[in-house]
Amino acid sequence: MRIAHLTTVDSSLRYLVFPQLTEIVARGGTAIGISAPGPDVSFLVASGIEHRPLSASTRSSSIGSDLRAAWQLWRLLRREHLDVLHTHNPKPGIYGRIIGRLAGVPLVVNTVHGFYATESDGFLKRALVYSIEAIAALFSDMELVQSREDVVVMERFHIGRRSRTVHLGNGIDLERFRPDPEGVMRQRVRAELGIAADRIVVGFVGRLVAEKGIPELLGAWQLRKSDYELLVLGPPDPSKTDALSQSMIDEAEASGVQFLGHRDHIEELYPALDIFVLPSHREGFPRAAMEAAASGVAIVATDIRGCREVVENGLNGLLVPTGDPLHLTAAIDRLVTDPVTRISMGEYGRKKALADFDERAVVKNVIGAYRDAARRKGLMKLYDALASSTDEMNGRD
Repeated sequence: MRIAHLTTVDSSLRYLVFPQLTEIVARGGTAIGISAPGPDVSFLVASGIEHRPLSASTRSSSIGSDLRAAWQLWRLLRREHLDVLHTHNPKPGIYGRIIGRLAGVPLVVNTVHGFYATESDGFLKRALVYSIEAIAALFSDMELVQSREDVVVMERFHIGRRSRTVHLGNGIDLERFRPDPEGVMRQRVRAELGIAADRIVVGFVGRLVAEKGIPELLGAWQLRKSDYELLVLGPPDPSKTDALSQSMIDEAEASGVQFLGHRDHIEELYPALDIFVLPSHREGFPRAAMEAAASGVAIVATDIRGCREVVENGLNGLLVPTGDPLHLTAAIDRLVTDPVTRISMGEYGRKKALADFDERAVVKNVIGAYRDAARRKGLMKLYDALASSTDEMNGRD
């Protein structure tokens, strides 16, 4: 099996689809990541995953760069002789499906991580996004959809064929992200950060862009900053037009917010939190919220697609309107002042994560989707290899 995953940047290969790549390697196949080159390539290669660079691939809005990336992908696919091309993210999910089919890749599969339009967007934006997605879906053999809400959207607007659309869900490593009942990591991390053991700590994890709702979070914190500490973890994203300005970060740091940047061992941070907050304006199926739930942390998130699948309002967290610092403040206040509710929400979140967010189930469903598509297209050599792989996975479970 020669199976490639196409993403915009290498960090997506490492943090979003890594278990799917390593499963192919474990089964004796060749797993290839295709993306812009970056610092995570060495980690992928050390894990047995081959990498092919698309130097023109970029997260920023640039039609010229996207066209060059599509041309680079065409040339790459013509020489790689893949069995499966699996596309991800908004831009490579569009041109990747089309180029993959035109280049003759036997199976083209796409994961819908979340359409680049939401119910709050205007009609023209939604019409444009859904039309482009519908065209791209004509070139794929299978659409794997993380959010149940996006499955409904696809059916309503006839994006892809129903027989080739599968609800995939999303998952994380439930052994890596877990509660810290003895409080060992909690004490160590708080000591490193200079935070008292009895101080309430609220945390955010994500890219430093306005779309993630960080300005609202900072506004809410300014109203109640004497009541809790605020930690912000995540890398800057200067390629995005809504990247947080350095002046906003400097001002927040001067008033007491701790910006911790990117951390490889993020699983150590969650047990140090009392509340996790994700006030995002748009999400597909947020990994950070799943990680917080699996770690037994109560959540405050916006009432949008993706967040609604992680947070059951009133059970493992609270949902608030987008772009509303006052409602966000009230929700955080409620959990800050109610430790019994915080603890019960954290316990429920862990149970929900065990039931719904196991990445092993996601990997199994992806391999099963390849297998079913191969059988439907009569690719029996690939089908036999995938069927054998599925049997081995079931045996390990």
